[in-house]
Amino acid sequence: MSIRVNPEILVWARHSAGFDVDDAARKLGFRDSSKSTASEKLELMEAGEKQPTRAQISKFADAYKRPLLTFYLSEPPKTGKRGQDFRQTPGARGRRDNAMLDALLRDVKARQESVRELLLDEDGFGPHWFVGSTKRDANVLETVKSIATQINFDNTDISLRSGDADSLFRRLRAAVEATGVFVMVLGNLGNYRTEIGSSVFRGFAIADDIAPFIVINASDAKPARSFTLMHELAHIWLGQTGVSGDISLKTPTSEHAKVERFCNDVAGEFLLPDAHFKRTAPDFIPDDLDAAKACIDVVASRWSVSEPMVALRLHRRGELSAGAYETLRAQYHARWQAKLQKDKDKRSPDAPGPNGHIMKQFNVGTALVDVVHRAVRGNTLTHSKAGALLGSKPGAVEPFLRQFEDKRRSFRSSGKVSR
Repeated sequence: MSIRVNPEILVWARHSAGFDVDDAARKLGFRDSSKSTASEKLELMEAGEKQPTRAQISKFADAYKRPLLTFYLSEPPKTGKRGQDFRQTPGARGRRDNAMLDALLRDVKARQESVRELLLDEDGFGPHWFVGSTKRDANVLETVKSIATQINFDNTDISLRSGDADSLFRRLRAAVEATGVFVMVLGNLGNYRTEIGSSVFRGFAIADDIAPFIVINASDAKPARSFTLMHELAHIWLGQTGVSGDISLKTPTSEHAKVERFCNDVAGEFLLPDAHFKRTAPDFIPDDLDAAKACIDVVASRWSVSEPMVALRLHRRGELSAGAYETLRAQYHARWQAKLQKDKDKRSPDAPGPNGHIMKQFNVGTALVDVVHRAVRGNTLTHSKAGALLGSKPGAVEPFLRQFEDKRRSFRSSGKVSR
């Protein structure tokens, strides 16, 4: 049975998803026939000369990453506000990459709005004072102090840096979530085929005073996550919603570039406090790569941060030349890419993957799971809506929440605090 659809919506949805006609036709499952090619069949629908069936509309929604109801609208929806683009070279990415990023932003924004409504329904819940509490021309040290106090994490205490960089990220994430900020680690639209590389975005923040959200790209190197987290938290303190990308060494001239420099400096000072991190590290001349690497290795290990982050900090202090920094950053990036490829090559297709419930909780964050758990158990949220928030099918919600409850009970019985 054919359904009457405004053909302008079909064209708009394809363009916004980043597909040309040929790619879209293949994605939608159209096949060549003796009368017309797959692309021509799609073009007929986009011209309004043929109407899609209900099943085909579902395929459009799935392929273009749009809600099904979108295709029943009378006209294409207006572009929603998704915040500012703080990436220094957003146009350097392909249309498809940016389309997938837009789809991810829409998905997270929809989740954030739902969480906001749930929180406002809870008794005694009010806005967070720290959202928008600082300005771009504020003192970096004062901003770092404000953040450290609010999340109850002494950034100068090296005893809190035991373990590797991933351990530090988990501690910081728990501290940030405990203060009311939701932290997600996402890098695709639900499967590996839609992976969004870290060159497209590193993170983004939704600076809402009720339900502030931070998303960190899961495709980025694990040691880099703490820096991205603190960078995006600085955006929350500025009250600026937007997406961030790779670090630029260019002298900032635009307001967006100056904001990014400020957030980088806040993250750098928080993770490597200027008055502490280089006390026992060896000195070197700015262009001596070998000596610089030796110093970077010592600092990165001692403070549980990534080598590129240490290199950036040393460059910003004037101790590492721009050329040396770019060379080292390229080496570290190549090393990370080689590790990813090595891990991929040795991974057996038959090997069992990580526990799905554990990965789900890590990706969406304990803070979000906790809100969903309270709402479902309080009968204010259906399993269907809970599944949308968690990125799960409705039938998977109850087993997931039961495991969450079991884990929380085990933490409490052992005398630990569940994060």
